[in-house]
This record gives sequence, structure tokens and C-alpha cells, in this order.
Amino acid sequence: MQPSHSHDYIRRPAILIKVFLHMPIRRPLAAISAFFLLASPLPVAAQNATLPQEAQIGPRPFYLVDKMKDGALKTQLSQCTGPFHKTDFSIGHRGAAMQFPEHSKESYSAAARMGAGVIECDVTFTKDRQLVCRHSQCDLHTTTNILTVPALAAKCSQPFAAADPATGKKASAKCCTSDITLAEFKTLTAKMDGFNPDAKTPEEYQNGTPRWRTDLYANSGTVMTHDESIALIKSFGAKFTPELKAPEVPMPFDGDYTQEKYAAQMLDAYKKAGIPPENVFAQSFNLADILYWVKTEPAFARQAVYLEERYEKEGLDPNKPETWKPSMEELKASGVAILGPPIWTMLTLNDKSEIVPSAYAKAAKAAGLGLIGWSLERDGPLNKGGAFYHQSVKAAIDRDGDTLTVLDVLAKQVGVRGMFSDWPATTTFYASCTGMK
Repeated sequence: MQPSHSHDYIRRPAILIKVFLHMPIRRPLAAISAFFLLASPLPVAAQNATLPQEAQIGPRPFYLVDKMKDGALKTQLSQCTGPFHKTDFSIGHRGAAMQFPEHSKESYSAAARMGAGVIECDVTFTKDRQLVCRHSQCDLHTTTNILTVPALAAKCSQPFAAADPATGKKASAKCCTSDITLAEFKTLTAKMDGFNPDAKTPEEYQNGTPRWRTDLYANSGTVMTHDESIALIKSFGAKFTPELKAPEVPMPFDGDYTQEKYAAQMLDAYKKAGIPPENVFAQSFNLADILYWVKTEPAFARQAVYLEERYEKEGLDPNKPETWKPSMEELKASGVAILGPPIWTMLTLNDKSEIVPSAYAKAAKAAGLGLIGWSLERDGPLNKGGAFYHQSVKAAIDRDGDTLTVLDVLAKQVGVRGMFSDWPATTTFYASCTGMK
């Protein structure tokens, strides 16, 4: 997207040179100064949001290709040098959270520049019922600087408590968006998610970024309201995937703020902003939220995403259909259009130790459910088999390049329509190199 004044700006130097050449020479210094002043770009604040003409993917995808096992996929990807394009297959998980503070303006901007065609705002609410972007209602103590702002730290649900080596007690705190107002939230600075469990002070507690991430871009992260995220993502020409986060306070909140009001408020923001429903992939782990949208907002519900966590709460086993309650067919019949499972539930190993689709993934596709997976590039280095996201295929994972092997199975064999990634450059690279839109 180019600024609306870009064509005029390109012509300005030539026009100004003609003016300069016809100016009286009795004041040459003034003329030169005027030329450079007028030829300077407009202030950043006056420009529209812009992106590079092509997605900027940096060195990481090529590093991952270099680290792949030899084979046809590595050969194909190693010959891919671009161009790289924005794609809806590439979904910015909390923006570009591997290296930028999640749900910050900087993280969303990085995701867009890497070619993410869809960007996520996890939605929760403040004390005055305003919607903001946070992964959890009660994560401010690990994702912002709130504990080092005394006036706001005093409002936290659980104040900071120092670690005690003598008893083995770990440092703790709990700070929620519902503890503070929107105005107070806007004074915070976003940081990389993490904490130091052995901290003796709030400053030490907030210095806990995992070693495989970085604080290089985390000195001044800009927190985002939900409305601000809509305006920013719209300016990028990207689509939206807001997730209605589960409240960590009793509902109704503050007397009459019900779950239904909360769910309606999130989608109302897109209607007020003039965003077409087909550009919004609303998400929730709560099936009741999805069914509420099916009933009240059918246009948005047509591509709402039911996020899978029944493995955690209801004993779902991806390879045992009897544990899938509701079944895939029942979910489809109820109005669910898209499932959003974690990577590991969609993959398993065959008798040759090859990564293949799980029974869960096959059944979802057979029932006519779309699949969107989460989350690539979130397990850290894969040289030891990965962690949560690769648990079902751990025996086949031994190098960072396996990220692309896993992605290829998810795209070609499982048939996911999109992939959340903490580093969207990787998914953009893969989609561009394999001919995906």
C-alpha cells in the first residue's frame, strides 16, 4: 500500500529543481535551504500505514531449509528465492511473538511486514469493560511492566511476592486487565512474555525472557486496545482473527456484564469499523461462544474457529474417536465450520516413523470441518525433539529444519487452510515457495 501522496512526492524534486533554477541568485543559501526543506518526506505521523512491496522474510526461513534433512522438499525449498507474498495461510500468532512483545503494535507490524495475511488479537476486558489485546486476562505481570509501576502494581489481584530460597517458595504475582481501567492499561509498556521464578524484586521478576527469544525489540512495546488493533490491521490490508479469551473473573462481571454481552461486544467492534464478516475469523475455546455466534451472528459464524482444548479438560485422545465428545459430525451439524487444534493433535507417526495425519485430522476433514493449526515456531529449538507442540511426533524431530517438514505435512496431507506462527516469515516463505495463495 502506497501513501496517497506518493505520486506527487516522486514528482516534487523535479518540479522543485525547475523552481530553484529560476530563483534569483542574490540569496543562494536561502534557496538551497528551501529546496531541501520542501523535498524532505512528510512527517511519519502524516503518512498512511505502508508495507514493503513484497513480504520481508529475512534469513530465518533459509536457515531452516539449510537445517532440513536431505530430500525432495529440501531441494525444492532451497531453490526458492522469491518473490514472497502476503498470504492468508500465514497467520501472525499474537503478531510476531518469537522476537517482538506479543500483542504490541510492533509485533503486529512485524507480522504484516513478514507477509501475514491474517493477524491475531486475543481479546479480554478491563475494569471499565473496554476490550484490549492480551493473551490472557491475567498475564500483565509477565507481558507488561506493570509490576515496576507502583501505582498500578498496587491494584494487582495478587501483589508481587519474592522468592524464598530457604523454603523453596518461588516468586509470584497476578495482575489482570480487569484490575485496571483502559486509561491505566494504555500507560503500560509491553515486554516479552516471561518471568524469573527466583526473583527477589519486581525488576528481577520481569527479567525472564526465554534464552531462545530476545529483548532486542522489547524496550518500548506499545500495548493495543481491540479497536486500535482493528484500525492497524485494516491499514495493512490484512484480515483479522480475534480470540475471545476466557474470563478469569466470575461472570457476570461487575453485576451485569455477561459472557453473551462480552461475545457480542467483540464482534460489534468489527461491524462498527465496517469490516466485512468474511475478513474476520472469530475464535474461542468455549463451544458455547461459537454456538452463540451461530445463533446471533451467522455471517461471522460461517468462519468462526472452535479452538481445541478437550485433550486438556475432557480426555480427548487424537487417535481414539470415542473420546471426541462432541464428535466431528456433531460439531459440524451444530454449526461449527472450522476447528483450531494444536499441531500435535493433527499428527502422528506411522510404522516407518514418518510424520502423517492423525485419526483426528482425517475425521475432521471427512466431516467437512476446516482446520487452522497452532502454533508453529513456538517450541523453541527443535534439536531435542521440541516440546508441547511436537509431542506426538517427538521421535521424528531432531533439528530446527523439521519445522518445515512438519509444516509440509500439515499443508499437503492434513490440509490446514492456515497456520498460526510466532514467526510468520516461515509460513509466508513456505506458502510462496509451494504456490499457495
